Amino acid sequence: MSPQDGAGRVWLITGTSTGFGRAIARAALEHGDRVVATARRVDDVADLADEAPDRVRLTALDVTDDAQVGAAVEFAVAEFGRIDVVVNNAGYGSRGAFEEFTDAQVRDQFAVNVFGPFAVTRAVLPVMRAQGSGHVIQMSSLAGVRAALGGTIYSATKMALEGMSEGLAAEVAGFGIKVTMIEPGPFRTDFAGRSPARPEPMPAYAAVLDESRERFVKLHGTQPGDPERAAQIVVELAGLDDPPLRLPLGPNAFDTIRSTFAARLAELDAVEPLGRDADFPAGATA
Repeated sequence: MSPQDGAGRVWLITGTSTGFGRAIARAALEHGDRVVATARRVDDVADLADEAPDRVRLTALDVTDDAQVGAAVEFAVAEFGRIDVVVNNAGYGSRGAFEEFTDAQVRDQFAVNVFGPFAVTRAVLPVMRAQGSGHVIQMSSLAGVRAALGGTIYSATKMALEGMSEGLAAEVAGFGIKVTMIEPGPFRTDFAGRSPARPEPMPAYAAVLDESRERFVKLHGTQPGDPERAAQIVVELAGLDDPPLRLPLGPNAFDTIRSTFAARLAELDAVEPLGRDADFPAGATA
């Protein structure tokens, strides 16, 4: 069975209970594709099956549970015969100073945002290699490009995901597998609402972070980005013959990334006199 058999591509999407995951699942269905929608609690996504019972399958998936990851991939192949697109969407944000986080909070953030997508990607690669095609879509963030005040731990996870994905893209291109990192700006999801983990604030960081914390809370429900429009773009992306390695989403994302790179280039020029002359002199021998 191929994605051109009239039944549409097969998507495996993590974290479809809310936000981008749910929007992408619905956009794929509107496109005529088939979707394996996953969530930690299947009841949270039962309505998706009601919308297109012949093209939707549901399965429980906690991305930190290796057994569930393997079972979800096997289930998708058993139900639809292949996996054309995997969207690693499951994850959550955090806000706070680096020192405020406990070891357990840091490890949990990495378990969900880093090791979860790593596990799902490893599980789908044998399927895609056997098919000779596939598209791994990683839901990254502006935080994967630059770390904003209060987002240290979250940025660390997204930068780890981006580093892995960039290397992976070179490794799997010869198998017909594509990799894209999605870098959204502020979108009207639960990210600034119930999603972020917040450590116990330390008085020492009040002057540094209180203002940014308040701005972040007020952002909820006022973000300019439309998740449904973003989802349509992701579905369009999956249909490209030569998709980009990275795709920022929204004007804020493009403007922020462009200014970040400009600042990095300026810094590179500024420090070159200090750091460039670090080689052995020409003609020197050991």
